[in-house]
Amino acid sequence: MTNRSEDTVHARSFGAAAAQYERGRPPYPAGALDWLLPAGARRVLDLGAGTGKLTRLLVDRGLDVVAVEPSDGMREELGRVLPGTRALAGTAEQIPLDDGAVDAVVVGQAWHWIDPERAVPEVARVLAPGGTLGLVWNIRDERQDWVAELGRIIHERPEQRTYSASPQVGPPFSPVERFDVEWTYRITEPVLIDMVASRSYVITAPPEERDALLGRVRDLLNRHPALAGRSEIVMPYVTRCSRARLA
Repeated sequence: MTNRSEDTVHARSFGAAAAQYERGRPPYPAGALDWLLPAGARRVLDLGAGTGKLTRLLVDRGLDVVAVEPSDGMREELGRVLPGTRALAGTAEQIPLDDGAVDAVVVGQAWHWIDPERAVPEVARVLAPGGTLGLVWNIRDERQDWVAELGRIIHERPEQRTYSASPQVGPPFSPVERFDVEWTYRITEPVLIDMVASRSYVITAPPEERDALLGRVRDLLNRHPALAGRSEIVMPYVTRCSRARLA
């Protein structure tokens, strides 16, 4: 990963683009949540909840859900889309819950931002005995050439792809298990632009660099034969899931 100070700047940038994040980021496939959640779990913490992309799937299952998110802007957007869900300010290193408060902790698209040396014991603290930590990332499937070209245009940090394949957890948790879900997400051009614009390194770029990058994305949409003239874009994803049980 990058150095910790740079990570902090990027991690704190999302609040300024919370609406774009909500519009542009994909949901998570049901099969991922089926695998991540342990049987019988009722109390679930969505840690680093963002705008609630994963939270709403948990709520839809009738679970007792609490969301914890450090960014005021992201938490405000979560409150708009999920007004009845408890959302607290906090981080993976300082979770504002009592010991043993939840049966499962899930983390969507965020574990790569945290300090595992501090976060792992804190997650273990708020889990009930035998509880599960579930980590999930939506990764664009670059086996399609236009998706690979999109990745080259936006200069996405490769560390996230590497890290999501083998995330750091460790004791007191069991060894990490892995499971992938392949799926597609049907979107429009404005949604794809919002997806790109909501990346931390795009949010933090100087305005002229950001505009130039988004211009190259629009050029790809206009010239690639798989995209040009289409009212709908089919984006392939591989959702990488990892889970570890509290020993």
